[in-house]
Amino acid sequence: MSTNLHNRLSAIRLLLLDVDGVLTDGRLYFNNQGDEFKSFNTLDGQGIKALQRSGVRVGIITGRTSELVARRARDLGIGILVQGREDKWDALQEILLEHPYPLEQIAFMGDDWPDLTVMTRVGLALCVANAHAAVAERAHWQSEERGGEGAVRAACDLLMQAQGSYQAALAQYLPTPGAQ
Repeated sequence: MSTNLHNRLSAIRLLLLDVDGVLTDGRLYFNNQGDEFKSFNTLDGQGIKALQRSGVRVGIITGRTSELVARRARDLGIGILVQGREDKWDALQEILLEHPYPLEQIAFMGDDWPDLTVMTRVGLALCVANAHAAVAERAHWQSEERGGEGAVRAACDLLMQAQGSYQAALAQYLPTPGAQ
């Protein structure tokens, strides 16, 4: 890992995520009644919870509006949620009114052009393995995992490793030496 990337990762106090293509595989599922379905990865959820316990806040900015996303955010303890906003930079400005983080302390993970309005202005731009080429070339880091397949977990792990909280988070799930 380069010193520049490590420094960017170490400074992050807020991770913002896109939904479709990042927390999901990007496919939109509808039944004949118009009901929407989304598939979320439990690895991503565990990573988000661990990252939040380490002291980094997590939020969501998405262009679509979905009760499914609101429910997932509640289930994961994500208190920052802005839905139905195609202009993600404006959405970030709203978030900053209530949560005034310096841009250098914010990371954003995206996959497509609308995400660039935030990604190109914050301290750390992250993207999924299957991000659009224009997004990938502007990201500071790209996961090996595709959206909806553990990419967010990889980003959470990377942040915790750079900030020195990864081993303590993992240790909670391992037996104490000498204990059975």
